[in-house]
Amino acid sequence: MSEHDPKSQSSQTIDVLLEEDRTFEPSAQFKSQANIADPGIYEKARKDPENFWASFAEELHWYRKWDKVLEWNPPYAKWFVGGKINACYNCVDRHVKNGLRNKAALIWQGEPGEKRTLTYWDLYREVNKFANALKGLGVVKGDRVAIYLPMIPELVISLLACARIGAVHSVVFAGFSPEALADRIKDAKAKVLITADGGYRRGSIIPLKHDADYALMDTPSIEHVVIVKRGEFMLRVKEGRDHWYHRLMQEAANYCEPEPMDAEDMLYILYTSGTTGKPKGIIHTTGGYLVGTYATSKWVFDLKPQDVFWCTADIGWVTGHSYLVYGPLANGATQVMYEGAPDWPDRDRFWSIIEEYGVTVFYTAPTAIRAFMRWGDKEPAKHDLSSLRLLGTVGEPINPEAWMWYHRNIGREKCPIVDTWWQTETGSILITPLPGITKTKPGSATVPFPGIEAEIFTDKGERVEVGGGYLALTRPWPAMLRGIYGDPERYKAQYWTKWKGDLYFTGDGAKRDTEGYFWILGRVDDVINIAGHRVSTMEVESAFVDHPDVVETAVVGIADELKGQAIAAFVTLREGVELDHGLENRLKDHVVRKIGALARPKQILFTAELPKTRSGKIMRRLLRDIASGQVPGDTSTLADPSVVEQLKRRYEED
Repeated sequence: MSEHDPKSQSSQTIDVLLEEDRTFEPSAQFKSQANIADPGIYEKARKDPENFWASFAEELHWYRKWDKVLEWNPPYAKWFVGGKINACYNCVDRHVKNGLRNKAALIWQGEPGEKRTLTYWDLYREVNKFANALKGLGVVKGDRVAIYLPMIPELVISLLACARIGAVHSVVFAGFSPEALADRIKDAKAKVLITADGGYRRGSIIPLKHDADYALMDTPSIEHVVIVKRGEFMLRVKEGRDHWYHRLMQEAANYCEPEPMDAEDMLYILYTSGTTGKPKGIIHTTGGYLVGTYATSKWVFDLKPQDVFWCTADIGWVTGHSYLVYGPLANGATQVMYEGAPDWPDRDRFWSIIEEYGVTVFYTAPTAIRAFMRWGDKEPAKHDLSSLRLLGTVGEPINPEAWMWYHRNIGREKCPIVDTWWQTETGSILITPLPGITKTKPGSATVPFPGIEAEIFTDKGERVEVGGGYLALTRPWPAMLRGIYGDPERYKAQYWTKWKGDLYFTGDGAKRDTEGYFWILGRVDDVINIAGHRVSTMEVESAFVDHPDVVETAVVGIADELKGQAIAAFVTLREGVELDHGLENRLKDHVVRKIGALARPKQILFTAELPKTRSGKIMRRLLRDIASGQVPGDTSTLADPSVVEQLKRRYEED
């Protein structure tokens, strides 16, 4: 890295402070076997994006081929217009008929230690039966089905069964509260809820059916509840409404004819947090979404028939939908599915799973990587990780030093890293390296996937060639959201009104370097305005993590009489580092050396934990409340709400 003296530039909306000059080329060996290794594909896709996406669609099964690839009436897109397709058929039946019936589809590891392997034939059989069970409960095409399950195979089966009969699934993360579940059921007007008696997380029982019963007190649309038996958990069963999954399966017929779906028929609704406090039901449709996830799984992860792929995300989040269910299964992949936490019962749980199952492609979050860094190099060093050939990251922007730790300790300096940027709304990966083509830079998501057009604009809509600003998408893409369920005006206002023209506003800040590489800077809501300079939280946090004593940092803006805003930093140290009186000043000086005096933190609070959602995202909104002396807002989505109260006490003491 090199120090950069920040200067105010009229061509930028967000100042660029941190520079990274380390680069990593794909090896000749990796290029020689890559699914795509021709750099000319970018120009080919740019010249004819519709034909580019259609070439992937041709690899899938269609009941009726499309009449038109794209119909674009901003802000609404229709892809593969007139085409008829079924997502479940493409993820299961197609492989059974093409000789993969005995190939492992899911290798499941329960947190307490149980193991199950489902072949594509097993998955086919289970999905057909459960699709018939849902039909027996009166579910028809277009009905919404809410799913509130732990990370067990029945979760995948439930999604595919809904897709098979044309029902719209709405997965609610199993860590959400009864209130959050009720809100999502009511908004979608779901007809059936699929849940379990319970689940496991860090050795504790999650009482899912018990929590669901509270939600169901205020959800009149629910007619039936299906209960998967996960363990021996206490629960109430309401006669006539509640049904045991295993009993329904015993009575269900073995084959269910897949429903030919219009390419633009709704596949699922997935709720994401909104700034108004009301969750947004993001709509994804069938044809374009399946093409987008199929294409990106094939090229970004370079999936081969012999690969064992592990995406660690929960299916309650979009990453699990796209890269644990639809994308990999459409490619006929073998994948690992794990129920529990990365540190239960020990901090080497992930590495032991990789070693045991011979995982070859591993996709996880930067927050998890920073936790692994905190726990030390010795945990992965205990295990043989030589099966790995490709690594990926997803979620928040990854700090360069976390990227390097991942490269050295997990990839053993031989695995390319695909640092991917995308959103619940985008459906599939949009900015990413292609591992057989792209020179990577630690911390950069590199360049848009072929067929994707991204730009950086100022607040006024001026294009930023080199520097920082707002990330926008300038061309429709197949897996893009089709709206917010029941709220078309919010859809338009949220994503399509920041600038004139047909530009999608991502809500993220980004910078572009002289080679055209994109660096995601985080949500624009998190940008700090210091003496007229707009400073990205990601760059300041990366400067902190560059210090050998620091493993994770979150920075927020606080009021400052002189500068308008100043930086308050919440810092987690590596295990074993002694906190002495001079450390705070040393860290402040380190940040100044890395990115300039402008970014010198005003306050530093050392903390063992940061408040995070259950998907691993740091809740900076709550940290701003604490640093500003306000009462922290809603903590219901946090993995550990007690962290906020502990931080608040610490901050008041300091």
